[in-house]
Amino acid sequence: MKTQKEMELAMLNAHRDFMRGLEKAVELLEKDISEAGEMSRICTDEWCQATENVIDELHKSIYSISEPRWLTTEDSEKIRDLRRRIKSLYTQYRAAA
Repeated sequence: MKTQKEMELAMLNAHRDFMRGLEKAVELLEKDISEAGEMSRICTDEWCQATENVIDELHKSIYSISEPRWLTTEDSEKIRDLRRRIKSLYTQYRAAA
């Protein structure tokens, strides 16, 4: 039983590290899109294509996360928050592009 609890704790820590990485990526993209909205010269075709690809990859990563039974309520809420943020991010991107 102790081994299973240790395994679940290790998985939880790995999951949290992964979520922190995703959150950081979303934050960087939010900042980039916000700056692009302020400066129209940034919105080149190349920038738009690269940004859309990053949003698509983040979207796939975030929506492919299944919620294991051992996740805390706080961890589940972070997943839901990231899903809301990526939708909002795409809306901001479309407005900037």
